[in-house]
Amino acid sequence: MPTFHKDPLKRLLADVRAHEDERRKRQEKHEIAYQQALVATREKIKQTEGPDMKERLQDQIRQWFIECRNVSQKFPDFPDEDDGGSNKIFEKKTVEEIQEDLDAKLESKGKGKGDKKGKKGKKGKKEKKGKKGKKGKKKKKGDDEEGWTLPESQFVTEMMKPSTQTYQSFWETRDESNNFEQNHDNEIVKEEKRTEVQEEIRIEVDALMREELKNLKAKAKKKKKKKEKDLTPDRTIESLYEELVMNRIIIRPPKVTLNDFLGDFNYLPSLIRQAKHEPMPTMYDVKQLTALYGILPFGSEKVHEIAPQVKGLLICGPRGCGKHMLLHAICNELGANLFDISPQNIYETYREKEGIKMLMHLCSKVGKALQPTIIFINDCEKLFKKKLKPEEKQFEPKRLAKALPKWLKTIKPGDRVLLVGISHEPYQGVVKPMMKAFQRVILLPRPEYGTRLLLWKTLIPKYGGIITPALDLTSLAKLSDSYAPGHIHDTIVETLTERRLVKMSKHPLQASDFIPGLAHHNAIYKEEEDAYKSWWKKTPLGKKRERFLEDQEEGGGDGKGKKDKKGGGKGKGKKGKGKKKK
Repeated sequence: MPTFHKDPLKRLLADVRAHEDERRKRQEKHEIAYQQALVATREKIKQTEGPDMKERLQDQIRQWFIECRNVSQKFPDFPDEDDGGSNKIFEKKTVEEIQEDLDAKLESKGKGKGDKKGKKGKKGKKEKKGKKGKKGKKKKKGDDEEGWTLPESQFVTEMMKPSTQTYQSFWETRDESNNFEQNHDNEIVKEEKRTEVQEEIRIEVDALMREELKNLKAKAKKKKKKKEKDLTPDRTIESLYEELVMNRIIIRPPKVTLNDFLGDFNYLPSLIRQAKHEPMPTMYDVKQLTALYGILPFGSEKVHEIAPQVKGLLICGPRGCGKHMLLHAICNELGANLFDISPQNIYETYREKEGIKMLMHLCSKVGKALQPTIIFINDCEKLFKKKLKPEEKQFEPKRLAKALPKWLKTIKPGDRVLLVGISHEPYQGVVKPMMKAFQRVILLPRPEYGTRLLLWKTLIPKYGGIITPALDLTSLAKLSDSYAPGHIHDTIVETLTERRLVKMSKHPLQASDFIPGLAHHNAIYKEEEDAYKSWWKKTPLGKKRERFLEDQEEGGGDGKGKKDKKGGGKGKGKKGKGKKKK
């Protein structure tokens, strides 16, 4: 209970003391809240922003490794923690300047102690001389001074000035009108703790990156082996290129772009998965994968350095689905040279073991000199077949199969060289050696309804046809089920002759006009499609996909696992039986 005094002065002093006690209690309360906020904010920033900070810093340091290696042909030395660690890397200096600083530091460490002693002796003499000089000057100066001058206070210089500067730069312009209770500012706390967390993470990342750099240097030393023997040291790249052109190894691809490859989305994959079936990829998916595997990593040197290295790409699918079109699109999009080393193309010019050795050397030397380069093998499954047919043996594909693994080892990171295999019967080859040569696989399916409709809509006007209400495109899309895009294309070209185009004004196009041409082609039957599916399940990517689907079923995507199917589960089965009895 506050005491009431008759004396107004005492009453005023009592009120002042009461307010002062209340203010001190509030200060203590605010201090506790502030200290709790410091701890909580720091932990929150570390949990939410810490992983991103760590990943971003690692990427930046790795990029510095790559830049230093590109400039000096070797990995740099990581700055010591005493020198600031990775903070020194991100100063506003070029890669060459940072490397020079590190080299200068190493040189300074190698100097003897004698130099240091000599310097200390010189410094001592200079200091003594300096002191004598100063004393002499003071005496002369003291004779001329009149009165006594007050020296500048250390309190002002060391304590007041920094505080004043901080106030003027930060607090003077800050609006505190809404903070009447004078609580702590969360944003200031965040900025302060974010800096602390960044520094803590930087030290952790520096330790990790030092180990990573150590491993990179060790690997670089191992890879410094003898260079491959140059079989053509006295010949220029131009003469080698001319030889390959004359032997029809380097060919000019037709002018086709990836946009010319038509394909639509699959709008029903979720319904197919609900029916416990795995939907086949669409032509649009194939188009996206081609860009992802064959174009993006090889279109830019920087992207190629960052992206995972892909040496081989297998494009397979039924006849007429557009495998060669995708190959030509990759070449045109990249502006790449196309080397055709298919067995049927090289058996006349590069025969026997020495011929194949020379061919692979030319492909490697010219291909790396004129990047990007696409090395193409048609009917590549014949290289990996156990038993060859008599007509296939004459081309001797096994010669190329033996030389291919050794040649693939010569493709190093940074070489924008891609081996592309095309096959319409991949299931005839042995899976394991085939997948060693081709790390990525693009399987072309038969076109679904949306793609077939898009093909009819696009190709008929392209070849001079006019689409009218009399032409039922939906029926054509249904009728052309199980036919490849190439079959649809050839049917349109065969049907829209000059004679038929002249009559089109009087007799508009109808769906029946295209049926005879379509009937001449062989459809893609279910047995062939099943053969592709079973082969795909044997590939590494197919096995991973199968394991993923099995884990999903066991985990119970719909709440039903394998136990429920076998009758070993509890709940739903027994309850259902009980209801039936009732």
